[in-house]
Amino acid sequence: MKKWKLSIIMLIALSMVLAACGQSKDKEESNGDSKETSLFDKVKEDGELLVGTEGTYPPFTFHDESGKLTGFDVEIAREVAKRLGVEAKFQETQWDAMFEGLNSKRFDMIANQVGIREDREKKYDFSKPYIESSAVVVVSKDNKDVTSFEDIKGLTSAQSLTSNYRDIAEKNGAKIQGVEGLSQSIQLLEQGRVDVTVNDKISILDYLKKQPNAKVKIAAEAEDAGQSGLMFRKGNDKLVEEVNKALEEMMADGTYKEISDKWFGEDVSPK
Repeated sequence: MKKWKLSIIMLIALSMVLAACGQSKDKEESNGDSKETSLFDKVKEDGELLVGTEGTYPPFTFHDESGKLTGFDVEIAREVAKRLGVEAKFQETQWDAMFEGLNSKRFDMIANQVGIREDREKKYDFSKPYIESSAVVVVSKDNKDVTSFEDIKGLTSAQSLTSNYRDIAEKNGAKIQGVEGLSQSIQLLEQGRVDVTVNDKISILDYLKKQPNAKVKIAAEAEDAGQSGLMFRKGNDKLVEEVNKALEEMMADGTYKEISDKWFGEDVSPK
């Protein structure tokens, strides 16, 4: 009888332990769900979306003559934040430090023409693509030797070290000279200190429009177009979801086209 009672007591105790473990597991799962949405909740609570950007990359993110931060990506980010019911607060940094800034939670999102690539998608989450453009090779105006991407093999190319365009230049055999941004790339090219630079077609056209006396030209254009997205740390699904909704609404109601026409004279949304 005593053994039977002891067995009953042990079974009850074991059931209590298992139940507690189940509750603990449920709590952990619940904490996981709340972790996914916590950044979105924080953004809503604080009333601001912290956005990482360069501020030196026209026409996407730069300072106008009055010193105001502006550009295509800046306006897109501001409109997204507005539709989330918060204000976009920009944190400016150099391109090569931008990813670490996101990792260290200095900001919630990057808006800076970040190309959507497989290697980046393993580490970060992206919004739906919000712009599409092709890569081009830029050379000095008197250069007649470079007419294709294959021609840059063995030449020195000025590139931001972590950009898509650095990868394209390197894959085509160019030697890389690290720079902080497009302006420095063009400067080195005009000075004859580098041979080429590979960059975004839209940004080059904008630069040439604003600097008609620039001594550079587009020598070749890639057939395939790349897409860029707003970038986030992994695990913030709710924020990404709401940002995607905002982008879809902007494209549906014509707001995106207005912003695109203002900066490029055409719709640059992904086809």
